[in-house]
Amino acid sequence: MSSDAIDQALAQSGHLPGGLLQVLHGIADRLGHVPPEAIGRVAAALNLSRAEVHGVVSFYHDFRSEPPGRHVLKLCRAEACQAMGSEALAGALERRLGCKFGDTSADGAVTLEPVYCLGNCAAAPSLLLDGQLRGRLTGERLDRLVDSLVTPAEERA
Repeated sequence: MSSDAIDQALAQSGHLPGGLLQVLHGIADRLGHVPPEAIGRVAAALNLSRAEVHGVVSFYHDFRSEPPGRHVLKLCRAEACQAMGSEALAGALERRLGCKFGDTSADGAVTLEPVYCLGNCAAAPSLLLDGQLRGRLTGERLDRLVDSLVTPAEERA
């Protein structure tokens, strides 16, 4: 399957001048990550070195080399959100999920990532959950949100 996703991304954007980012986004959109085997294939197809492709993948925070959890939670760590309590929420999330920012919970439910401004400062603190913006977070609201992510559906019913 990853081979097909790499082929499709290369076919769609590999011909574009400077198409590396588009190709990598295409792979990440299809697979949720850019697997290590994609580096060499993309480099060869675009006449780049493996180091050039790896450098782009490792530089941009939107690219990861491992699959994310079932949910991706990005907590804003910028100044406005910090002033409204995001650091306490960050600590609570790490304790609750048992993982640090940049990691995935042991059960594979949540990948926890920092983000530095979501443009939702008036409703701070904020987060993105699977691309959906949520603001005015409190400890209680965050607990309910995490409960919905890590508790199997049959236990919630």
